[in-house]
Amino acid sequence: MINRLAVTRKARGISAIELASQVGVTRQAIYAIEAGTYMPNTVVALRLGRILDTSVEDLFALEDEENPAGEVRTFEPLDDSYSFEPGEPIQICQVGRRAIGVAPSPFPAWLPVADGVVGDSGKSASMAGEPDDSNRLLIAGCDPALSLLARHARETGIDVILASGNSARSLEWLRAGKIDVAGSHLNDPIAGGRAFSVVTFALWEEGFVVRRGNPKGIRSAADLANPRVRFVNREEGSGSRKLFDSLIEAAGMKASRVNGSGTIEPGHLAAAWAVASDAADCCIAAGSAARRYGLDFVPIAAERFELVLHKRDLTRKAVRGVLDVLNRARFRRELEMIAGYDVSRAGETVG
Repeated sequence: MINRLAVTRKARGISAIELASQVGVTRQAIYAIEAGTYMPNTVVALRLGRILDTSVEDLFALEDEENPAGEVRTFEPLDDSYSFEPGEPIQICQVGRRAIGVAPSPFPAWLPVADGVVGDSGKSASMAGEPDDSNRLLIAGCDPALSLLARHARETGIDVILASGNSARSLEWLRAGKIDVAGSHLNDPIAGGRAFSVVTFALWEEGFVVRRGNPKGIRSAADLANPRVRFVNREEGSGSRKLFDSLIEAAGMKASRVNGSGTIEPGHLAAAWAVASDAADCCIAAGSAARRYGLDFVPIAAERFELVLHKRDLTRKAVRGVLDVLNRARFRRELEMIAGYDVSRAGETVG
C-alpha cells in the first residue's frame, strides 16, 4: 500500500493535531494511519481527501497501481533521416493507421506562449488578454523537469510561469520577492531560513554528459585535463559550476588546465546541447539533460532538487495545487521515466 498522508499533510503545513480535529479522530489515529498500522474507513478517508484538497486515490494507492507495467508501442519516425537514441523523449501520434514518432525540437521551433509584447519604453507591455493572476505562480530554477510540473499544474487550472535561472540566482529572486518559488540544488539554507519552507522536488544525479559511446573516455575530473577534450562550463552560482569547482579542487588541478573551462552555457539543456551539436565533448549537467538529447551520462553526485518558498504562501490555493502535483502518481511516473529521477521523496517537506 502506498500511503502519502504524512507527505501531503506536511506539504499543506497542517499539524497532526489540527488534521485530527477537523477529521473527527484522535491524533494517535492520524499517526497510525500515516504509519500504515491502521486503515481509515471510507468516511474518514473522504474527509482526509476533502480537508487536504486532494483525492483519496492520491492519498492511498495499491503498489501495483503506483508502478504499473509501462505500455510499449512501436512507431515509425516522422523524419526517416532522424535516428532516435535509447532513452530519448518522444511523442507518438496515431495518424490514421500509422503510429508516428516525433522527436522534440532541440531548440524552440515555435513562438513562445506570451501575454503581449513589450512597448517602446521597455517597461510596459501591450496585452493580448488579461491573465488570471490569482491562479498564476512564477517559479524560477534550472531543472529541465520543471516543465513537466508546469504542464501537470496547468491541467488542474494553475498557470505556472517558468523563469530560467541557476540555483543561487533563483534564491536571490525569492529573497527579493520577485518570484513565488525558487528551484535549487545547492541544498543550502537561505538567509532568514525560518521564513521559508523547503519541499523536495526529486532526487537526481549530476555527472558528465558525453557523446554516445563516450569516445574520449571521460570518467573523472583528471580526464578533463586531456587537451583533446573540449569542455563547456556553467556560470557562477549554478550547482553544476559548484560541482565542477569541487572536482577540480579534489583532483589538485587548476581550472585553466581544462580546455573550455571559461566557456559558459546558461543551463543544463544548453550545456548538453553543446555536446549534442559537437561544439563540446563534455559538460556537467543533470542526467535528464543527457536523456533529452540521447547522450551518455557518467554519474558523479546524487543531489536533491528542492522547491523553496515562503511559509506564508503554503495556504495559497495555487501553491497547494502545485505541491499536490508532486504527490500524484501520474506525474511521478512521468518524472521517473522521462527525467530518470528518484521520486521516492517528492513532496516531502525538509525545512
